[in-house]
Amino acid sequence: MNCLPDREQIRLHALKNAYQHGGKADPKAVLSKVLAESPDLRKSAKDLLPVVNEVVEEVNSLGAAEIEEILRKEHPEALIAEKKEQRHGLPDLPGVTGKVVMRMAPSPSGPPLHVGHSRMAILNDEYVRKYGGELILRIEDTNPKNIDPSAYQQIPRDLAWLGVQFTSVVVQSDRMELYYDEARRLIRNGGMYVCSCGVQEFKEKRQKGGIACPPHRSLSARENEERFQEMLDGGFREGEAVAVVKTDLAHPNPSVRDWIAFRIIEREHPRQGRKYRVYPMMNFSVAVDDHHLGLTHVIRGGKDHLNNTEKQKYIFRYNDWPLPVYFHYGLIHIPNTVLKTSTIKKGIADGSYSGWDDVRLGTILALRKRGGYVPATFRRYWIESGLRESDAEFSWDIFNAMNKDSIDAATPRGGFFVPDPVMLKVEGLPECDVTIPPNHPPTNKSLGDKEIQDERIEGGRLCGCVRPGPGAGWQGLQAQGLLQCC
Repeated sequence: MNCLPDREQIRLHALKNAYQHGGKADPKAVLSKVLAESPDLRKSAKDLLPVVNEVVEEVNSLGAAEIEEILRKEHPEALIAEKKEQRHGLPDLPGVTGKVVMRMAPSPSGPPLHVGHSRMAILNDEYVRKYGGELILRIEDTNPKNIDPSAYQQIPRDLAWLGVQFTSVVVQSDRMELYYDEARRLIRNGGMYVCSCGVQEFKEKRQKGGIACPPHRSLSARENEERFQEMLDGGFREGEAVAVVKTDLAHPNPSVRDWIAFRIIEREHPRQGRKYRVYPMMNFSVAVDDHHLGLTHVIRGGKDHLNNTEKQKYIFRYNDWPLPVYFHYGLIHIPNTVLKTSTIKKGIADGSYSGWDDVRLGTILALRKRGGYVPATFRRYWIESGLRESDAEFSWDIFNAMNKDSIDAATPRGGFFVPDPVMLKVEGLPECDVTIPPNHPPTNKSLGDKEIQDERIEGGRLCGCVRPGPGAGWQGLQAQGLLQCC
């Protein structure tokens, strides 16, 4: 009597085949997959075919939608198999004339990066690998009110674990004098002024049809440069003055109209101490850095950055700087995952979370602590997600299936233990060879074979061989792999 594979093994191949062919599996294709997975069954193909036909008939009666839903719940790895075969990588970057210069720009508001940040890092890294050039890690720490000092060390560590190869690190608070020099130049060119109307009054004028700030927008460049220096020297207190970039007051988007470029913050900076009191807003420092660092391409997520890009372009135009190529991919919603820095900080403070590596969080530290996740999974997921401009939802099912696929080749199959097995003696059957199964059938032979100790095996042979059926004894033999081949 022959040892046939488990019916669930056949069903899985039938579901996969049906999913790939519009809901209808081909019995011959399914049989071929089963035999490829267990070559020793080839001599039993005739006995196996009726079982395959029966399982395929059951699967084909379900319909394509139900088959996909079953796979999504029970075997999500099957949903990525076909996509894996068709993967072509990321699309080409437009406007590439040689090596590229790109950047990652995380905020140090929380020490670790989270799974959403890994998208930005990996996509930039992939393009620099493809074209050659530089990938700059830029820590944007120009808001001393929202900086966690440990982020300066943790962010590079997270990127290193992800396999992201940045070529240099730039810390914005170390470049304050550059921002001041560029501010003075912009004032002298008539592109920026100092407003002391009060932040609320300034915002109201901008919102209501773009009303100009009467006493300050029309001041001379010399007067505005003096007022900017007064901000630096302490002549204005926090909230009493801001430096503003002149834009189109009739712009349809109120946030683009005359936007604030510098503000006063009377707080000690964790890196710079009390050395500075006037800090650039993100859109000013980013534009200045993107030019001085020689950025060729900027890719970043979130439609909110479309407005930021529009603001930053004013700095480039005022200075006649060449613009980098911009690309904005859509927002990604990551369900059932705690990512918000303020929420995590509050949870750590009140004891709800044990730390940034609490396994209930979506930080890189937490995912590493869970064990099992490997960097290759993050890279594969984001590459296959691509640079789509539309918003999308992150799938933990597919991510976990990819992770299983990532670690599969180097992972020995699990061992089994059957407590109190029952010995079932079958008489009158010929002896048959016992095949010790490999640790990783059928691809990774370097992992060797399983070690099986059983007093019934002598010289690699076991007396009696039947198809495993009900009963703890035979289930125990099957679990140990003793009846894999007969």
